[in-house]
Amino acid sequence: MSTEDRLDRQIRFILEIDRLKNVVRQNVTTARRLENSCEHSWHIAAMAMVLHEYANGKIDLCRVLKMLLIHDVVEIDAGDTYCYDQQASADQAQREQAAAERIFAMLPADQRDEMRALWEEFEQRRTPEARFAAAMDRLQPVLLNYFTQGESWRQKEVRSAQVMARNRTIGEGAARLWEYARGLIEDASRRGYVAD
Repeated sequence: MSTEDRLDRQIRFILEIDRLKNVVRQNVTTARRLENSCEHSWHIAAMAMVLHEYANGKIDLCRVLKMLLIHDVVEIDAGDTYCYDQQASADQAQREQAAAERIFAMLPADQRDEMRALWEEFEQRRTPEARFAAAMDRLQPVLLNYFTQGESWRQKEVRSAQVMARNRTIGEGAARLWEYARGLIEDASRRGYVAD
């Protein structure tokens, strides 16, 4: 592949991922508006930079940041699937796999393989880095919901048991942060931010 072809592929990918700014999520920001997937990815990457000392062991922070910045790129095609919507979640994996095939294929082979591998690693949560990255991905909506008095939880009639079950995996990547999140969820239940 010529240098010009490589650059062309990279620029097309960069322009394609700009579309992630248009994918609206169900989480409400502290400014009380829905966030988009780019904002989410940036926010959890920043969280990882601040909170990496709570990871369950030594992690490669740069690898975590790469995962977090690309983990939702597939939502360009697959859309954001609300985590408490069982019906929408039924075909989520298939939609996201198809999206990964198309989107990462835009890149030159070496970058395609690297980013696809990072995306797969995040999805499988088998490494300490992926488990910590997943912890950030789960912790952020808990924080946003708690500090907006459960705005999206209340709108979607989410129950505290659902929130506990969904977010228990935070402990796989950051046990101390799971203790903190669990405390927020319990307090949110007491305050009526989430249904019992």
